[in-house]
Amino acid sequence: MRSFLYQIEQRQRISLKEVKMVRAWYMDNDTSDQRNEHHRNPPVFIDLNVLKDVSGVEYFQLNLKTFTTDGTLDKIKRERGYTYEDELTCSKECLENYEEKLKIFYKEHLHTDEEIRLIVEGSGYFDVRDINDDWIRIEVVPGDLLILPSGIYHRFTMDNNNFIKAKRLFIGEPVWTAHNRPSDDIECRKKYVEKLSKI
Repeated sequence: MRSFLYQIEQRQRISLKEVKMVRAWYMDNDTSDQRNEHHRNPPVFIDLNVLKDVSGVEYFQLNLKTFTTDGTLDKIKRERGYTYEDELTCSKECLENYEEKLKIFYKEHLHTDEEIRLIVEGSGYFDVRDINDDWIRIEVVPGDLLILPSGIYHRFTMDNNNFIKAKRLFIGEPVWTAHNRPSDDIECRKKYVEKLSKI
């Protein structure tokens, strides 16, 4: 693990000036309030290239003032075959049994389809497992579009602001089934692991 993190640090030195940094970092093992940042000591941040290599997660930054007219979102939708979208707001005011819902969102799971989120307002965290099964926390804020590949183990939590509004994109009519871990025998999981091992 130490050599693996060393490689990450070396790659970041090379790519720091080339790639926009999104706030993503390796998590500690503290099980206290999930809405805290949960950095390691010292913190271990990673950039977009490393994030994609070790997890398959893709990131795009959109201009919320122009994305409906400048074609950037339409291009992504067209290239990836997204044909359905809706919006979801999460807050103490919008969700009954808010604290219980947070626990459900935070349960580790996977989906058989990509998970696509464009953050419109507020903020939160997506946690994803990397190739070594370590947790990476990804902070999402307005303008962030995150694509989690099918088969990746992940979870979501609000941050301490307790508010987020996101646009959800789907291929066809949304079929949103969460397969809690362990789900290693599901075909999409096998394909995900195989693909990641070749990167």
